[in-house]
Amino acid sequence: MSTVKEKKMEKLETKREMYHLIINGERAESSSGETFATYNPATGEPVAKVAKGTKEDAERAVQAARHAFDYGKWRHFPVNKRARILNKIASIMRSRFNELVELEILDTGKALSAAQGQVMQAIEDFEFYASAIVSHRGTVNNMPGAFHNFTEKEPVGVCAQIIPWNYPLMMAAWKIAPAIAAGCSVIVKPASLTPLTCIVLAEICHEAGVPEGVVNVVTGSGSEVGNYLVEHPLVDKVAFTGSTPVGKDIMEKASKTLKRVTLELGGKSPNIIFEDADLDAAVDGALFGIFYNTGQSCEARSRLYVHENIYDQFMEKFVEKTKKLKLGNPFDQGTHVGAIISREQLEVIDGYVQSAIQDGATVVTGGKEAKIEGFENGYWYEPTIITNVHHGMKVVKEEIFGPVVVVMKFSDEKEVIKLANDSEYGLGSAIWTKDHARALRVAKQIQAGIVMINSPFSAFPGTPFGGYKQSGFGRELCVETLDLYTETKSILSYYGSRPLNPFGV
Repeated sequence: MSTVKEKKMEKLETKREMYHLIINGERAESSSGETFATYNPATGEPVAKVAKGTKEDAERAVQAARHAFDYGKWRHFPVNKRARILNKIASIMRSRFNELVELEILDTGKALSAAQGQVMQAIEDFEFYASAIVSHRGTVNNMPGAFHNFTEKEPVGVCAQIIPWNYPLMMAAWKIAPAIAAGCSVIVKPASLTPLTCIVLAEICHEAGVPEGVVNVVTGSGSEVGNYLVEHPLVDKVAFTGSTPVGKDIMEKASKTLKRVTLELGGKSPNIIFEDADLDAAVDGALFGIFYNTGQSCEARSRLYVHENIYDQFMEKFVEKTKKLKLGNPFDQGTHVGAIISREQLEVIDGYVQSAIQDGATVVTGGKEAKIEGFENGYWYEPTIITNVHHGMKVVKEEIFGPVVVVMKFSDEKEVIKLANDSEYGLGSAIWTKDHARALRVAKQIQAGIVMINSPFSAFPGTPFGGYKQSGFGRELCVETLDLYTETKSILSYYGSRPLNPFGV
């Protein structure tokens, strides 16, 4: 194995032909010498080669992270010093904003506007946690008699962080920023489909002054590298974003060593349009809620419930605007909907649509692979609206993870709350109404971790993100996330003048 040592990890070209593992502050090849290619989903063309990590590489990363945590300086840095470094990470990212956006688009095929928003939020995540960690401290508790009790927050240790392919840079920031703010060290396992910006982010962390061994990246298969990290006895915590079945498997494996686990899993989020809603705002919100990021979002509002009295009027506008959405060159500012991540995922999406048709549903628009001039070898699917569905259908029950929405009518508040909660998932939800009392009343009854009222946006730095039921547990993107990366130590002190003699002997 050859290693390119860069003690200070000086700025490297963002876009290049080869991306390495990042272990102990160094770029490293895989122990096997193997690489794999990443592809641009918009064109089907290769983007770069990436080192294919192995269990041996994961072991080296764990040892580096463990040594950095147990014997390194990072956890003992004053919080204001850690905060300065997090702000420097954000500053470097801002200076390389356009480079990061370009690389994210090449790796994912997503539209320019989506990539720009996500890179900006990744930057703001580091700024948010640089601020949040300064005030994240223990408490002093009133005690009877001559006792004094206070608590301290200490970093939990070595964290394995498994990143999904739909938001590669943003999800990496969601996990890395609070972990290193708290003083932990991390081993990040990005998705094999989209590892590039995560690797660059680790390089930026070192450029900003994060010590070696604190941020490590091991690319490779989830079954080999991911499982090895989850089961490793020297890893103290696992944070995972991805599918519910994989989340359950991780939870089972992590239980053998009693690791802390944070799971942000699947969703089938309801979007409720009441009779008194601002119709144009609701249409625009529904459009964004399902077709943003090509529908490849865990909180995509893919179940749309429209009051029967406005159903026809709403659908006319919704279908008309859906047909106007532009698919095409992801670098074009006018493109609304980007590519599907892979041919395999495109076939999964189409399989759901075909099953709906077989079950008697109606495809109002879309429902097939899109052919884009100049991007014929890419993976594209038309924005799709399906009606005449019921809750027994697979297309209504299961997460599709694509630009497909199912639409149903409802007649009253009680009915739609029951329909909205009729799901094994509970991540996002949206309510559109001018009646503020109704909005709050319904929001309190929706079984979901996120409720959007008259807004298409689900998350900003500082707002808790996470779900109920089989959408997982734990919250990211907020101050409370720091509690998931810290231990609370209670220190009890006696300051009385007389020695204590509980047994009286």
